[in-house]
Amino acid sequence: MGAKISLRVQKHRASLRASGLRLVQIWLPDRRREGFTEECRRQSISLRKDPHEKKILEELANIADTERWFCR
Repeated sequence: MGAKISLRVQKHRASLRASGLRLVQIWLPDRRREGFTEECRRQSISLRKDPHEKKILEELANIADTERWFCR
């Protein structure tokens, strides 16, 4: 069965490439790792009063397109 799945994935990726897309892989921090939440909190607190962070967040809020956001 492994060969069939591999062929199916290969065909799917070829189809996506033919559509003008390309595969990109990224590595992200593992949020399941012990201490992850505490480290996020520590970094957030360290930026709380940073004037550069405040400016960046204001700029992002100004350019964000939220007109079509909705909750269900």
